[in-house]
Amino acid sequence: MSLLITDECINCDVCEPECPNGAISQGDEIYVIDPNLCTECVGHYETSQCVEVCPVDCIPHDPEHVETKEGLLEKYNRIMSETA
Repeated sequence: MSLLITDECINCDVCEPECPNGAISQGDEIYVIDPNLCTECVGHYETSQCVEVCPVDCIPHDPEHVETKEGLLEKYNRIMSETA
């Protein structure tokens, strides 16, 4: 699964710089996660860095973008090959 940021977000700015894939950006009202770029940090870290630093616990799994760990690793490999 990719992750999503709920409307509980307080725009504290700590999640965006933690994302190694650049999947987090400022939306109209709160930060948003691009599901095409979110790998839950698979390939980079053992845990999702945005979830680790979020002070209000507003970054759950996105039920609309269900993916396996293998799928997330494939996405990571695709993203890395596109940026190389």
